[in-house]
Amino acid sequence: MERFQAGDDRALREAYDRFGGMVLRVGLLRLGNQHDAEDLVQMVFVRAWKGRAGFDPAKGSVGAWLLGITRRLIADRYAALDRDRKIVAAAEKIAPADVVSAPADRVVDRVVVGNELDKLPAEQRRVVLLAFYGELSHSQIAATTGLPIGTVKSHIRRALIQLRKRWEVDG
Repeated sequence: MERFQAGDDRALREAYDRFGGMVLRVGLLRLGNQHDAEDLVQMVFVRAWKGRAGFDPAKGSVGAWLLGITRRLIADRYAALDRDRKIVAAAEKIAPADVVSAPADRVVDRVVVGNELDKLPAEQRRVVLLAFYGELSHSQIAATTGLPIGTVKSHIRRALIQLRKRWEVDG
């Protein structure tokens, strides 16, 4: 752990080799699917690496510390899912049923969306286009672009937030 705290990347690899399986198993049990569990493992070790100075061997083992990080990230994931469910439920309550927009409205919407997409940073725009127009999954986008899956998800999330802000400003 001293090497890990000192920033030795080989120590990070050793910690991953030793505890990665444990974090993955907990992720599978709590999140229910391989993809989310693999993302969790990556996030746990990134957070551990960034916060390595905060590890105190007097308070517990490395494994227990990593499990604590894992628990917090899983709790964050559940909270995000709960927020998403509430947003969807609220939207379903206020959304008019079976509204069909005129073809002209669709064309205008596509032009506006295309214009806003052009304002995104190039890498974010590429990921969003692959996700929504190319209908690729996050893992397919990661394989296509060579980006880590967490980066793909982050790009999509940031792009959607940015697009939503612009859309709200424009009404």
